[in-house]
Amino acid sequence: MFQATRRRLALWYTTVTAVLLLVFATAVYLYVRSTLIERVDDTLKHVVEVVERSLVIQQVDESVIPYRINVESSFRDNVEAVEDDRIELEWFSPRGELLWSTFSEPLDIPLHPKQTGETVYLADNHLLRQFTKRMEIGRYVLGYLRVSHPWFEVTKPIRQLIVDLTLATVVMILSTAAIGWLLSELAMKPVRESYQRLKQFTADASHELRNPIATIQTNVQVALADPDMDPQWQRQQLKVVERLTQRLGRLVNDLLFLARVDSGMVQPEWQTVPLDALLLEVIEEQQLVAAEKGIALSLHIVETPHPDFGFSIADLGKSAAVELDEVALQGSVSQLSAGATQTPKTDEDAFTLQGDWNQLARLFTNLVSNALQYTPSSTEELSKAWVQVQLQQLKSPGKGGRHALSLIQVQVRDNGIGISESALPHIFDRFYRADPARTYTTAAGSGLGLAIAKAIIENHHGNIQVESGIEGGTTVTVILPAYKPDAHKRTYVNN
Repeated sequence: MFQATRRRLALWYTTVTAVLLLVFATAVYLYVRSTLIERVDDTLKHVVEVVERSLVIQQVDESVIPYRINVESSFRDNVEAVEDDRIELEWFSPRGELLWSTFSEPLDIPLHPKQTGETVYLADNHLLRQFTKRMEIGRYVLGYLRVSHPWFEVTKPIRQLIVDLTLATVVMILSTAAIGWLLSELAMKPVRESYQRLKQFTADASHELRNPIATIQTNVQVALADPDMDPQWQRQQLKVVERLTQRLGRLVNDLLFLARVDSGMVQPEWQTVPLDALLLEVIEEQQLVAAEKGIALSLHIVETPHPDFGFSIADLGKSAAVELDEVALQGSVSQLSAGATQTPKTDEDAFTLQGDWNQLARLFTNLVSNALQYTPSSTEELSKAWVQVQLQQLKSPGKGGRHALSLIQVQVRDNGIGISESALPHIFDRFYRADPARTYTTAAGSGLGLAIAKAIIENHHGNIQVESGIEGGTTVTVILPAYKPDAHKRTYVNN
């Protein structure tokens, strides 16, 4: 399929270029030909003017034609001059009779006095370019002067031009065909890759949907096959079906979100978002999962000192850290055990940005849940498992140092199993898992979490980076533009 499309692209490219080259070559040919003919006509007209000035006019005592031309005296001095230019002269009487000629044999060509030159064909397939002028004094016609020039002065360079243009056009068309073939490969490469991604995406989506559907179908068939099934067993089967339907619902919602992002239908509901408060909520929500696995989940807020105290970026390490080591969830009330050192006055808007609260909450929930999911539980044999979320503000001088660029950085670090170097470039691909078999032995997700996270970050004009290694833990760094109340334009973070 792609080869056929590639051939069609190359053929269209070559055809269009060939047509343009042919049009260009034709235009060059016509221009050069008209220029050569114009030069020959100018030469003929110049000869006519020279001969006209040298005509010897005699007055005779005749009432009908009182003047006549002395042919011998008029053309004697012009013959040698025109021979060098291959120009032939003919003089005709007022009645059209040939009186004098430089041709060895008279031409059987009628007179056509015109203001422009004309091309005439001879019997021996020779061509001449001629210009004829009527000579007169007042209302008396003295005769006709016809000047001829060989046409090969035009055809010879024209033929050479045709050969050169033909060779150049053929070479250009062949070169264009080769270049078109290469360019079509470059053009088809992203299409082929996109098609492969779509094909893989479709296969993965089908796989993700087929397994729970098949399991649901099996459980329903078992329940229908035994009408006297034990209620406890039946309840257990219904719970399995419920879990699978919830999983299907999450998967469909994720697919719908990504599809709407791709089509540009998802636009953030911009509002002022205090990122520190949002991260506190995310940590509270994930703390129960962390406690079940024995993982220490904490949030560190590195606050930038207020300018009045003279602190610099180098002092970031001396600022406060808020650790959420224990969170007891009781309804909607959360109790935080925090160990915070005394810090100077800070800017209340340091961690405020313009964004969509729900999308940002989804982003950091995905990142934290991924970190918890791929961090083994703490045991006596293993070291203490931990997941840390660090929030801090970055400032760098703008152009000329006149304006500061305010950014917010969130890092999610863990000491889990890590990600191999070969898998890092693909972790944001949809349905991708580091396990080549893509089984559920270590993960129960659909493989869409990081793809959704990247889409949300791009919607907020931010950047995300991942550093990891096998058994070396993972660090995910998210950088977002901070909110400036006095700024009219949003800051963009280059990817």
